[in-house]
Amino acid sequence: MSDVLFQPFKIKSLTLKNRIVMAPMTRSFSPDGVPTAEVAAYYERRAANDVGLIVSEGTGVARPASLNDRNVPRFHGDKELAAWKTVIDDVHAAGGAMAPQLWHVGAVRSRDPDWNPEGGYDSPSGFSSPGHQFGEAMSDEDVADAVDAFGKAAGAAKALGFDSIELHGAHGYLIDQFFWNGVNLRTDRWGGASLPERSRFAAEILKAVRREVGDDYPVIIRLSQWKQQDFTAKLADTPADMEAWLQPLADAGADVFHCSQRRFWEPEFEGSDLNFAGWAKKLTGKPTISVGSVGLSGEFIAAYGGEASQPASLDNLLERMDRGEFDLVAVGRALLQDPEWVVKVRDGRTSELKSFDRSAMGVLY
Repeated sequence: MSDVLFQPFKIKSLTLKNRIVMAPMTRSFSPDGVPTAEVAAYYERRAANDVGLIVSEGTGVARPASLNDRNVPRFHGDKELAAWKTVIDDVHAAGGAMAPQLWHVGAVRSRDPDWNPEGGYDSPSGFSSPGHQFGEAMSDEDVADAVDAFGKAAGAAKALGFDSIELHGAHGYLIDQFFWNGVNLRTDRWGGASLPERSRFAAEILKAVRREVGDDYPVIIRLSQWKQQDFTAKLADTPADMEAWLQPLADAGADVFHCSQRRFWEPEFEGSDLNFAGWAKKLTGKPTISVGSVGLSGEFIAAYGGEASQPASLDNLLERMDRGEFDLVAVGRALLQDPEWVVKVRDGRTSELKSFDRSAMGVLY
């Protein structure tokens, strides 16, 4: 049944050898934001082992506080982009395809107690979570500059030879903060009582990206209901709410929805076993990527607390893919632990699949 994972997939100018995506995972191995040769080798190993599409770790766009970690890579500046050129050239030489994930963390505290980014923190209304003040609301000029920064980063990605780009619109970071009524209290055109109104920021970013990359270049956006600030948060309570959220993003230029769940098998709404990616595809007709604890027994939030995970059956995933619920599947920790995960699954070498241990987060295998 794993054959469904190894069928080719085409979207606009991008043709993938299989349906497996390397999920974006934050790696703090780029000193002062510049990817190293070790970072390039880390991605090249996954390409050489037949990952269909690699989505990079989150990379900061050109806003002063787009990142909350000085060793997470940036996707702007001469040194940074030259280093990313090495990455994509190495990935292509190994037969792979890759998209950078373009990121702005918004109102999120620094991960390093001894370092803070330059400039003010960006957020819709000056809140990091409901009721928690963190900086000031973005001005119209700030919003316009952030939109432009995403667009320019996408243009740079295409110019460097990347095969696609992904926008990080999930998990309580900047784009997602605009979606979320708990922290977007604006009354201008960037806020509003309805989710479609609060989606204008993301839609404008998608339009800016599309202007930079053209019509035939695939654009992915990663979305989630849950937030790092609140695992139970929900933007869309019903399928109608979800359609009102996603369709404007599709109209603005999103080609693929990367639908983040902590556990991919959990249904999104009562009365249907469709997951988030399944509903997104049904409502918009766009291809979708499903993600969340694929191939492992435990979910990734628990991994941060030190919980190990064992290899788990892919039967449920394969059944869902076989019936067309979603098109692609993103694999995170299993590929972080083992760059050969794809070829082992393809060749039926399931006894060789590795358990995940938190220590893998601290190295570049």
